Order: sequence, then C-alpha cells, then structure tokens
Amino acid sequence: MSAPRSQRVEVNGWVILDKPVGMTSTHAVSRLKRIFNAKKAGHAGTLDPLASGLLPIAFGEATKTVPFVQDGEKAYRFTVRWGIETDTDDTEGRETQTSDQRPTIAQIEAALPHFTGTIMQVPPAFSAIKVNGERAYDMARDGEAVELAARPIIIHSLEIVSTSRDEAVFEAQCGKGTYVRAIARDLGRLLGCFGHVTYLRRTRVGPFTEPDSCQITDLEDAPGAAFSLMRPVEAGLLEVPCVVVDRDGAARLRRGQSLILRGRDAPFEGQAYAACGGVPVAFGEVLRGELVPSRVFNLAI
Repeated sequence: MSAPRSQRVEVNGWVILDKPVGMTSTHAVSRLKRIFNAKKAGHAGTLDPLASGLLPIAFGEATKTVPFVQDGEKAYRFTVRWGIETDTDDTEGRETQTSDQRPTIAQIEAALPHFTGTIMQVPPAFSAIKVNGERAYDMARDGEAVELAARPIIIHSLEIVSTSRDEAVFEAQCGKGTYVRAIARDLGRLLGCFGHVTYLRRTRVGPFTEPDSCQITDLEDAPGAAFSLMRPVEAGLLEVPCVVVDRDGAARLRRGQSLILRGRDAPFEGQAYAACGGVPVAFGEVLRGELVPSRVFNLAI
C-alpha cells in the first residue's frame, strides 16, 4: 500500500530504469515513486509497453531538467518481421497487409538512405498524439479512422545488425518524435514486402546509456540501497553548458535576475545552466553575455 501523499518526502535526482517488456511508462513512475516514497516524479519520454530499455525517471527538482533529456538523441535496437503489416505496426495489432516477397540484404541496404537525415514521417495511428483533444490510440481502438499528418524528424543513422529470410535487426540513432514502428512500416512498404516491429529496445536517451541503467528489482529488493542508484539533478544537464558562479551570482539568479557572465569559458549564446559549489542553481538562455534564468532550482548550496 502506498504512503499517503502528506507522508511522502522530497527526493531529488534521476533513476535510469531499464524498463521491462509489458510495463507502461506511467506504471514504472508509480512503482518508483512508491519505492522512494517521493512527492514528485516524471519520466523523460514514453516507452511503449512492448518495448524494453531506458526510461529515465526524474524526481523532485530533477523534473525541471526533463525537457533537456527528452529533446536529446535517442538510440534503439529493433527487429522487423517481413511479410506482414499490422494496424499498430507491432505484434499487438491485427494483420492489414501480407506478402510472400522477402527482401535481400542488398535491397535493404539500398533502401536505408531513404530513412536517414531529415525525413517526413507519418506517426502510427496507435500513438499518443492528440487529434482534436483525443489521443490517436483511443480513437483507433474505438474503430475511428485516424489520419495523422506527416512531420519532419531526424534519423542520424540506421544500420543493419543481422538478417534472416523473414527478419532483420536494426540499430537507429534519431531525434525527438521519431517512431521506430513507423520506420518498420515505411521500410516494408518501400521494399514491397510489408513489415512490423517484433522487438524494440531503447538503448540511449539524451546523456543516458545502458551502463547508466538499473533493473526495477535492484530497487525493490533492497530499498535501503536504492538511493545509491540515484543520479544527481545535474545528470539531466550533462549535454548543456555549465557556468560556475559564486554565491552572490547564485542569489541573483534565484531572484530571477540576469547575470553577466565573465571568463573565456562562458558560452556566448544559447542554453546554459549555472552551478555554485557543484550544485545547479538555474538554467536559461545566454543573451549578449548575460544568463537570463528561466527556471531556478531549490537546492541547498
């Protein structure tokens, strides 16, 4: 039984969960909130129940850094089964198109350049995208026709790991908003054989990779040691430039006032965060040599 909200405590930091197949991202957050008895937690990017892999979960003040992690590069390893397309683009859906044709490795390799760089992708009908205020997957499950507009995404790389007659294993590195299930669907259509995802694992989210992760059993079997697996708030800012400030500068930023940056290592423009004594103080935009804070952290220096 979970603790009443009033008895929950302030917990700040990141846990990089290796989410198992079958668990929803929301359920994973609830389980970890209970383990840490934490007041506030959220995840950095939904992972489908049928997918495994990295689900970064932020607690307390770390939730303010979620957008930086969520906007970071993602990496996936996935298996495509040829010959069948489904309405969900994975094994949960019903068959919509089939083919006896199977692609050769040469044909697959020739098709991959169509799926790298900035491309237009139509998200799966069974996705969390909202259409007139409703989730697309809710509409699709109710039997409604779902028509989603194509949108630009970035796929940095897409490579074959292994192939057999009926399947191929790929690794992809991509930007925010990319649907691997849609890659499988569109690749199968281009090859004229159709396809759907049978296995999907996320291996990177922003600054976090597989060696950073832990299993939920590691946390539940030894709750007292769970905090040793938690990473600090600033772990979510590893891909953001850091500016070191003194206590006076930290106090100014925490009041919401901009701070003139000095020193040759200070970023000239763009996103940055300030730290004092190794503790994050605020993040914001550097404009004309000044850090203009957009969010501040309530952490003891």
